[in-house]
Amino acid sequence: AYNIDCGSDSDGFTDENSIIWTGDNLFNQNGVTQLVQSSKSISHVMDTLRVFTTRDKNCYSIKADKGEKVLVRASFFYGNYDNQSSPPTFDLQFDGNYWDTVETSSDELVDREVIYVVKGETTSVCVAQTKPNQFPFMSALEIRRLDSLMYSLMDSNFALYLNRRVDCGANETTRYSDDIYDRIWSPPSVIGGVIINVTSDASISNNVADNPPQAVLQNAVTTSPTSARIFLIHEVSSGEVPIYLNLYFSEVTTLNSAQKRSFGLYKDNQPFSEPIIPPYGNALEVSFSNISLSSSTTLTLQATSDSTLPPLINAFEIFYISDVLTEGTNGKDVEGLTSLQTQFGVLHEWSSDPCLPASFTWEWVNCSTNATPRVTALDLSSLGLSGSLPDFSSMDAIETIDLHNNSLVGDIPGFLGTFPNLKELNLADNQFSGVIPTSLTKNNGLNLGNRKS
Repeated sequence: AYNIDCGSDSDGFTDENSIIWTGDNLFNQNGVTQLVQSSKSISHVMDTLRVFTTRDKNCYSIKADKGEKVLVRASFFYGNYDNQSSPPTFDLQFDGNYWDTVETSSDELVDREVIYVVKGETTSVCVAQTKPNQFPFMSALEIRRLDSLMYSLMDSNFALYLNRRVDCGANETTRYSDDIYDRIWSPPSVIGGVIINVTSDASISNNVADNPPQAVLQNAVTTSPTSARIFLIHEVSSGEVPIYLNLYFSEVTTLNSAQKRSFGLYKDNQPFSEPIIPPYGNALEVSFSNISLSSSTTLTLQATSDSTLPPLINAFEIFYISDVLTEGTNGKDVEGLTSLQTQFGVLHEWSSDPCLPASFTWEWVNCSTNATPRVTALDLSSLGLSGSLPDFSSMDAIETIDLHNNSLVGDIPGFLGTFPNLKELNLADNQFSGVIPTSLTKNNGLNLGNRKS
């Protein structure tokens, strides 16, 4: 797990939830640290932030294992850090994918959570400026590794964006250490129907794949009378969107032979599931990945005709299902860019996908518009590069290379003549020495600039 306190240089402190936090200096090389000015202190972690006043896109990149499933939570507390009373709006991205547009609040915490499968050896979370003079910032970033069997109806080509995660019978938030994955289970702000909170008198065996914490299974809500419905409140703003839904059930009392609790999920008053019978002393999870919801859709739990008891629910999760996730920029180009960043420290400040999202490419690259983009141009002029050029010949779609006005030394590398699509090469105002490779001199279409010895 990673718990990154953005804007802080403190390492190893523990918060009120027994979570150990570290500062963000190792994960981001840009931005400015700030202290919030609001008198409404949410937590020590939210008292600092990192704001980004340069570049269109700024990212946190974290090592990961390819193919692992992760939960990522990004938090934003403006707290009037700039004394402007003007909370900004900006885009949030992960691994080259658009995540959401974040509208921050003057004195309220705003957070976003996503679950996805990592496609590379790192994962990145970025904030991107979309409005003039509204500078993105981040207060905290949390990354949790999930078991590969969790959220098993999820296709790895898609992500799950959290809509709501509710501990129906709770009066306060449940998270780590009750939940080993530190999912945040909120008490219900609204659950329709006449609600009766009940607490189980059983020790519950939790054997379901998504492993909800014991604390959320121990409590439930039900209704009175038996015919009353439980409304599962969602927050879909407009249009129909695909939804991933998890419902968690555990019977709270030992039923006698004359009692039966059986109910079903209804969508817009139409049955949507087989009868659900919560087990006593065990957990039951019912999941759906084929629901489309709009702001007018109703989801309810209703007793079946043979049930003597009303419906009951312990907890539920609702996620939006993303569009198809990108595979990212072509791996050969990523390899070449990595070699350049390894050689030149000034390039370390750029991370995440170099070409995606398409509106937020790295400032010194141009990319094609393919589904898997290719880097077509490098503009590394006047960046203070010094030393010799590393081999980045894997970038075989490149058409333009501009390296002028740096302090590059040594022979002009022969690999520069191997790019099959290269049309322009500017090496002027460097300290190259030696002869120009014949592979370059034979190509009359190249502009080599002036070589300074």
